[in-house]
Amino acid sequence: MIKVMFDLRFPWHLAFSALAAMLLLVPGSEAAAPATLAITVRQASGMPVKDAVVMVYPKSGAAQGPIRFGWKNEMAQSNVTFLPGTLIVPAGATVRFPNFDKVRHSIYSFSKAAKFDIQLYGRDETRTHTFAVPGSVSLGCKIHDKMRGYIKVVDTPYAAKTDHNGQLKLAQLPGGPATIRVWHPALRSRTGEHQEAVTLAPGQPAARSVTVELRPNP
Repeated sequence: MIKVMFDLRFPWHLAFSALAAMLLLVPGSEAAAPATLAITVRQASGMPVKDAVVMVYPKSGAAQGPIRFGWKNEMAQSNVTFLPGTLIVPAGATVRFPNFDKVRHSIYSFSKAAKFDIQLYGRDETRTHTFAVPGSVSLGCKIHDKMRGYIKVVDTPYAAKTDHNGQLKLAQLPGGPATIRVWHPALRSRTGEHQEAVTLAPGQPAARSVTVELRPNP
């Protein structure tokens, strides 16, 4: 049996403190700690903006691997309405369009990011379409003019839409400088998006309030 002897007179507490300090200075150790960003989107009047899509693009680059979100790539037709009204999907995703109504629906889009035309289909039938290019897609139905749906195709895993209070939270963000982009179908902007810069402290929560201008109707 091997015995290990320690000199109790040696200041071990100082050695351990020095070792801990050295570990904190290891390159990349702090940057590896994820940040959390809480965002509130409002109009200039203070009114919250619901269903605004917020995307964060870290300067260090997005996480590797395929993008997946915690919801289905699905937009249903129910009560003569697209549900959800706004859907976020990653580029390359195939979206299902089930019809739960008693009437037939079609789906079309003239948007630059996706031009397609799905002919009429009935209750309990489903059609699909693959969205290959990032961008915003407006959907309509040839039979029901009031039906409007929106699909935001993104190329970042850090994306979500605001709730009825205009709020959302994004987690597991890399620290450092990043760009925030906000999209909404009624957003008044030359580029179609509102953009701001932000710097995230590694391992720390952050909050940001974004003010946008909306048109009266999308």
